[in-house]
Amino acid sequence: MRRTVPSTIIAWKEWLKNVKLASEHTVVSYGTDLSQFLAFLQEHLGGKVSIKDLSALTSRDFRAWLASRSSEYESTSNARALSTIKSFYRWLEEQGICKNAAIFHIRSPKIKKSLPKAVSETQAAEAMHALGVGDKEDWINKRDLALLTLIYGCGLRISEALGLSYQDAHSGESLRIIGKGNKERMVPLLSIITQAIAEYVAACPYAFSKDSPLFIGAHGKTLDPGIFQRELRKLRAQLNLPETTTPHAFRHSFATHLLSAGGDLRSIQELLGHASLSATQRYTHVDKERLMKAYLSSHPRA
Repeated sequence: MRRTVPSTIIAWKEWLKNVKLASEHTVVSYGTDLSQFLAFLQEHLGGKVSIKDLSALTSRDFRAWLASRSSEYESTSNARALSTIKSFYRWLEEQGICKNAAIFHIRSPKIKKSLPKAVSETQAAEAMHALGVGDKEDWINKRDLALLTLIYGCGLRISEALGLSYQDAHSGESLRIIGKGNKERMVPLLSIITQAIAEYVAACPYAFSKDSPLFIGAHGKTLDPGIFQRELRKLRAQLNLPETTTPHAFRHSFATHLLSAGGDLRSIQELLGHASLSATQRYTHVDKERLMKAYLSSHPRA
């Protein structure tokens, strides 16, 4: 039986899920990276991509793909995408499907250590208002508003939000999130979030089942994160927001605003799903004065 690229991708995803025991979020995220890579190749090569094409790609082709992403995605996203493609090629070689040494000579983009700056509470409110109106179809406006409200209101990664099912968002007053490393956490659902989701679901022309993805695209399939990221880029220009206003910046804003309002670091750590408290301190740009206050108020010898 002759292998095709679509059937090979299906087999790879099954391997990720059943052998590597990757979380649903990871499979979706890897699948998105690979889909975008293949979309680039189809345009780059001028036709449908075959297994033979994958084997014949040169370092120049892979660099052209990374260069095409540089203006739209941050270095962290590009580094992750490259890691995904390398993982895919490693699996192809292990399965005896094809081999391409060129991909393993491509260096990962340098990742900036600085984290995205938090948007102000006013800017967050303006962004959510702007997403709720516009010239898009009404249900798509409501979807984008619900998604941003969820990310900002619960401190979710975009992959975590897009990995939710319809049932997940209708299971009570809290959300069960499976984050990085399959680490589970519970986050509370504010009424403003459930209301935004309910209005989106009611307006959506597609029927939902309990296992349906909560956020779907115009064709009824799981929403591609790139589509939402593109909407935020438009929003940045419209509202004159900083270039650092990405979906992840709203997760960052969630933590920063909680901290500014007096939230304790340990609780914020649990809400974000960080493995260590030091990660939360760095993520929220905790200043020395606030750290000293936390130390003086809690240490038994302070």
